Amino acid sequence: MEHGDAPLPDKIDVTVPSVARMYDYLLDGKDNYPADREATEQLLQQVPSMKVLALNNRDFLRRVVRVLARDYGIKQFVDHGSGLPSVDNVHEIAQAIHPDARVVYSDVDPIVLAHGRALLEQNENTAVLQADFRDIESIWESPELKRLIKLDEPIAALFVSVLHCIKDSDDPAGVVRKVREKLPPGSFLVVCQLVSDDPETRRFVTEFMAESTGDQWGRVRTPEDVESYLAGLEILEPGLVEVSTWRADNDLAPKQPSEEWIEFGGVARLT
Repeated sequence: MEHGDAPLPDKIDVTVPSVARMYDYLLDGKDNYPADREATEQLLQQVPSMKVLALNNRDFLRRVVRVLARDYGIKQFVDHGSGLPSVDNVHEIAQAIHPDARVVYSDVDPIVLAHGRALLEQNENTAVLQADFRDIESIWESPELKRLIKLDEPIAALFVSVLHCIKDSDDPAGVVRKVREKLPPGSFLVVCQLVSDDPETRRFVTEFMAESTGDQWGRVRTPEDVESYLAGLEILEPGLVEVSTWRADNDLAPKQPSEEWIEFGGVARLT
């Protein structure tokens, strides 16, 4: 299937770029459309490290899931704002280690729902919800999550590269806190988002993405913002960092080529 040929669910306006589909394009996926590609190429002109940043972020997700499943025995994952299916999805990594691992994905984009369900229809230990990750109750009270996720066993809750998609008025720290309150002891929170120490970079990317996506965007924040999401929790080594440096597989692993902005985060454990 060539770019732009993906079948469309009803009432999807693909003339408005989607964050999920722009990310898919950066990962060399095929579930994106001309408006997504045009907006991404415009953004790349201003922040050329964006593609490597997206690839490094995906690698971070893979490493986190592998570490949590292999080293900490986690068999339950809830991925908030999961985006379109890619290579080495959460369930594939987790189930390669624990065949009985259970994964719930959620995303507001209906194209994610269509493609995700098609991919997972043969996997009874996974589910894909069309849900806004700000609406924590609709996700955690859904029949699909209740079927798969045992609330008395450790869970890994993922917020990977999604919190910059919501506004300050949506209280991203509060969204994370609501999920934190639902997790049993021994669970983990995985959080990362786009940050920059440069006010001009924060301003440009925030304004560009808000305009391009019909204001479906939050803002590029600061490292201190991300730290506040996990305040009071035990942070796994190496702490909150630029994600390509989080437990890199080897010294040759790709690094962020420039730091006008970075994906910043890590993993916290609930005791």
